[in-house]
Amino acid sequence: MKTQRLTSTVRRSVALPRSLVEEVTATAPPELQGNMNRLVTVALREFVARRKNRTFRRAMAEMAADPAIQAENAAIAREFAAAEGDGLSHDQAR
Repeated sequence: MKTQRLTSTVRRSVALPRSLVEEVTATAPPELQGNMNRLVTVALREFVARRKNRTFRRAMAEMAADPAIQAENAAIAREFAAAEGDGLSHDQAR
């Protein structure tokens, strides 16, 4: 019986519209134009990064809109207001 090894590479076959392949190839950086595998890998990594960034921004916006967090931030700001310019002249504090 043949045993299969797990590798860090997964092979997938996809069908892409010719027009998309042509557009992607034409707009890809020169170092990726001749290597569809690398081009797809880079594109998928960028897709994942954008999705993670969008999720993070939404979570931050939700947090910023939370009244409890706004109250905590206001309390912290009040506590540090007296020390904001410690040791600096008026011109240096800006």
